[in-house]
Amino acid sequence: MNSGWIYLAALALGAGFGVPVAVLSAALGQGRAGAAGIEGIARQPEAAGRIQTAMIIVLALIESLVIYALLISLAILFGFGLPHGDVVLQQMGKS
Repeated sequence: MNSGWIYLAALALGAGFGVPVAVLSAALGQGRAGAAGIEGIARQPEAAGRIQTAMIIVLALIESLVIYALLISLAILFGFGLPHGDVVLQQMGKS
């Protein structure tokens, strides 16, 4: 196995695992934020508007981190060295 295939495998694994890890982490964070917000509203119903506003802002920030992770993974795949047609065919012929 030459270094070209190792590079392609590492590139695919890095980009392929980056987004799912970010999504799972964000899902856990959003679940905790939602649960804490609902618990806070249940304890103090008169502060529901302020709690809901803060919770929506936090959820938007968590979701923006997932979008950022997606952009980084796409940049890794398409910006930092995913080979194009002829290069891939040459690598396949060398193995």
